[in-house]
Amino acid sequence: MSSCHLELSWSQEELMTPAELISSLEEAWLNEKFSPELLESKSEVVECVLEQLTHMESNLQRVKKGDAKASIHRMEVDRIRFVLSSYLRSRLQKIEKFFPHVLEREKSRGEGAPSLLSPEEFAFAKEYHANTETYLKAVALKRMPPNLQALDLLKAVPEPCLDSFVFLRVKEKQENILIEPETDDQREYVVDLEEGSQHLMRYRTIAPLVSSGAVQLI
Repeated sequence: MSSCHLELSWSQEELMTPAELISSLEEAWLNEKFSPELLESKSEVVECVLEQLTHMESNLQRVKKGDAKASIHRMEVDRIRFVLSSYLRSRLQKIEKFFPHVLEREKSRGEGAPSLLSPEEFAFAKEYHANTETYLKAVALKRMPPNLQALDLLKAVPEPCLDSFVFLRVKEKQENILIEPETDDQREYVVDLEEGSQHLMRYRTIAPLVSSGAVQLI
């Protein structure tokens, strides 16, 4: 497989080998799978993986039938396609579940900040929002008194539970991580997270570390 260029947020390019690319996809997949909220879009990784899959399948077509290596490569292609499909499906499920909050976060993100949604996901979220609003007005709201017909989907749809607990593995040592108390009679305290260590922690506490790549959800 050929290597792939990923454009970074600071207008540089990172050259990734095929193995590094698949590793990035698997990391994004696990983070998305276990995070309670929708994470930053990894559309560049997705596009590069699709490009590499096309390249791999093209190579497979040139291999002689019955070649044992072809079966192994076919299994790897199928595995990568599964991971990619699962990653995209996880994201769509969160968009459907939290669509008003997702759109609000995308709308309020700062200039130059990474996009939460790919262009296709943004179009899907907007259409899902419009269709949900139209359906609720047609089926329920028009039958209610005028003073109850206002619809605020941000209030009606629950937000992601950022206080849920997640398992994580530390990729880069972190110092002085503030841990909030679990009960009223406890006090907040700080901990150091050693590289390679695994923990069960409140997602809200380590959310910035997931975004930066310092920890991996597992």
